[in-house]
Amino acid sequence: MGGKSGGTEPDDEALLRRVARGDQGAFEEFYRRTAPWLVIRLRRRCADPDVVAEVMQDAYVAVWRSAASYGGRAGGGSAAGWLWTIAARRLVDRFRARARQEASSRPVTTVEPTSPAAEEVVVGRVLDDPVAGAVRELAPELREVVQAMVLDGLSVRQTSVLLGVPEGTVKTRARRARLLLREVLS
Repeated sequence: MGGKSGGTEPDDEALLRRVARGDQGAFEEFYRRTAPWLVIRLRRRCADPDVVAEVMQDAYVAVWRSAASYGGRAGGGSAAGWLWTIAARRLVDRFRARARQEASSRPVTTVEPTSPAAEEVVVGRVLDDPVAGAVRELAPELREVVQAMVLDGLSVRQTSVLLGVPEGTVKTRARRARLLLREVLS
């Protein structure tokens, strides 16, 4: 998953720079290196193999089309983190689409329950019910940090880039979330 695997092989960032110039061979190499771990991460969050396959395809199409927008390590994130951000967003989009489809197929009642946000669906599937409930009760900015760092396994720096906030803010929010969760769950 990233980095150099041999003395002469380009790293993932170099591959993305080549992909940005339209190098199909670089794209195929990037896919070969990253697809195995990406599919594993997606399967941890979604049991439907068809959805995982669609998200994989969408994510790599996005990589091909937008490789030039990858900022590299100087932009604050690794190629793997950038790819995971793309894939995670596509997965959330799929969950939202599924929720909309299910909502539209339900019979109309006088009081329609609100469907949970896609992020809540993901949290609910990954965490135990008491923990998921406690995470859902967090303020949105704290919940985003927990989801990025705990569920997606992103570093403070990657979370900072993903959310567009300074690293210090990510650390503060993570600490606040941890304290609130500890209080609620104790």
